Amino acid sequence: MPGAATVNATRRNTYPLRRLPLSSARRLFALLALAAWSTVAWPQSPATSDSPWLRDISSDAAKTLGGGDALGLAAVPLDGPGQAQFLNADTLMSPGSIVKVITTYAALELLGPDYRWDTSFLTDGRIEGDTLRGNLYLRFGGDPKLTIERLWTTLGELPGMGIARIDGDLVLDGSYYRLPPTQVDFDDNGDNPNAPFLVTPSPYLTNLNLQQFHLLSDERGVRAWATPALPQVSIDNRVQATPAGACPGRDDFEWQPVASGEGRITLQVSGKLPRGCRSDAYLSLLPQATYSAALVRSLLGNYGVAVTGQDRLAETPDDARELMRTTSPDLVTMVRDVNKWSSNIMARTLLLAIGAHTRGEREQDDIAAGLRALRSWLESKGVDTAGMVIDNGAGLSRDSRLTPRQGLQLLQQAWRSPYAADLLSSMPIIATDGTMTRRLRNTALVGEGRIKTGSLDNVRSIAGFVRDRNQTTWAVVAMVNHKPAWNGQAVLDKVLYNLHFRPPAS
Repeated sequence: MPGAATVNATRRNTYPLRRLPLSSARRLFALLALAAWSTVAWPQSPATSDSPWLRDISSDAAKTLGGGDALGLAAVPLDGPGQAQFLNADTLMSPGSIVKVITTYAALELLGPDYRWDTSFLTDGRIEGDTLRGNLYLRFGGDPKLTIERLWTTLGELPGMGIARIDGDLVLDGSYYRLPPTQVDFDDNGDNPNAPFLVTPSPYLTNLNLQQFHLLSDERGVRAWATPALPQVSIDNRVQATPAGACPGRDDFEWQPVASGEGRITLQVSGKLPRGCRSDAYLSLLPQATYSAALVRSLLGNYGVAVTGQDRLAETPDDARELMRTTSPDLVTMVRDVNKWSSNIMARTLLLAIGAHTRGEREQDDIAAGLRALRSWLESKGVDTAGMVIDNGAGLSRDSRLTPRQGLQLLQQAWRSPYAADLLSSMPIIATDGTMTRRLRNTALVGEGRIKTGSLDNVRSIAGFVRDRNQTTWAVVAMVNHKPAWNGQAVLDKVLYNLHFRPPAS
């Protein structure tokens, strides 16, 4: 069963430093540095909601957004001199994906950085020659990122065992998570209900429930194919080949799924593709259980292993024996994927993992259990939760609410956490990677901060840490709620720019 690896902190502390792995030594040095900085009494002025620095930001926000009320801001120096700044800091606002900072930080503390998920293949049958006579059970363990690569490697053990045929059913066991009968869908006003960011949590999740669809134009015309190729999805390729020229963007193609009966989907794709160009799109077209069963069968087929029975959902019998197992990377790795690239499905699955890990015996909803655990944990940290709404752990919601001051309180706690280094390393680096790759690239701010971003219609937000020109690190949370909010990104970038180049002085 999945669970957090237990760390014997007392024993670890008795090891001489030379025996620590390099990553552990780096973490130790980072934590010692954080502790040293936090004990220094730096000169700081009382926090303010009216300063030249704030007036400059407010003026810019008013010009860009049509009013100062659209921006909420809280910033405080953590390890050096400066004056904390607050603007509409106690206003409940829609935060977008900066909610993921709460979920990932809570997961590090509640589950532990070495937490891992196990996924097992078991059978209730026996092996006769090259045939497994019995069912093959896939017992899910809640893995947020059970990839096709790991499944391919794990299933490759079957032919290694000499098994070429399974006389039985493929049975998916999703009993690890407890979910309500229905989940609230995000009210997306886009035109692509199959977009990757809309994938919902499921105990049967594999490979983020995605297929990558490819287009290639060469001397034969336009070719189209999918990875993974699943029999339930076929492609109706209507893309026209054109002479060599500038390659189009992804948005220049129309991908239209059409139900074709018996759970099958035909994906119509149209557009124009010049010779020598290629394009692709990621889509989620199948229910998670259907997708996972089809993926397992496809991978087994690649190994020449046939499954003669049906696909079905059921719990694994107690007397079933394990054939093989795949274990996920540790939670630190998962948290990095969530925050760098703002993965909604992984963040929502982390909330489920927190719920499954902390649920009471009578609790039947791991989403509710996870939210209960989050609120209790936040309050134990001294974070004010009045009015706060975190309904799915990812920020993919019109109903989530957070004040800038509440977000700042969380960042201040995170800065002092034993897992501060793990959380900070998961956040996008300014102008370098993740969702901050293209922001502030032509400034001296490159690499000077780690910022989680948020983006919804009428919402732009940032939360994280930025270093000023005096080498003081600031915690900052800022949100723009405005229709439209796309121009709010420039305001938030100016907040980071001014904190670095013109930090509010003591």
